[in-house]
Amino acid sequence: MASPGGTSSGSSQLLSSGSQEDLQTVMDQKKRKRMISNRESARRSRMRKQKQLADLTAEVMQLRRENGHAFTVLNLTTQNYSVVEAENSVLRAQAMELTYRLQSLNEIVDNLNGNSISPWNFRCMNRPITASAESVLYY
Repeated sequence: MASPGGTSSGSSQLLSSGSQEDLQTVMDQKKRKRMISNRESARRSRMRKQKQLADLTAEVMQLRRENGHAFTVLNLTTQNYSVVEAENSVLRAQAMELTYRLQSLNEIVDNLNGNSISPWNFRCMNRPITASAESVLYY
């Protein structure tokens, strides 16, 4: 007959073997769950990086457009500056020419007044010729 201890040790081995299998199953499930979780986390990380790359690429394109626009504005401003500078040079030369002509005319008037052309006695010749800035610019 079987002793109660022998029977219990046999069933204990069966229980022990069963609980080891259960433990192994639980461990496998946890391992599988952890793998799935890691894969999902890696997928989310890849998605974040992909979105970040897309955002940075869009920002680069926007900055390049802005840079191109700024460069165009700079070129136009430089061209306009050159045109204005050329116009200023012409106007300065004209102002110098007109100043010289005015001085020459004033000298002629002074010479005429100095020679005392009294028979004619023109009152308008006694005044120096003056020119306003408006008449100088529209000459």
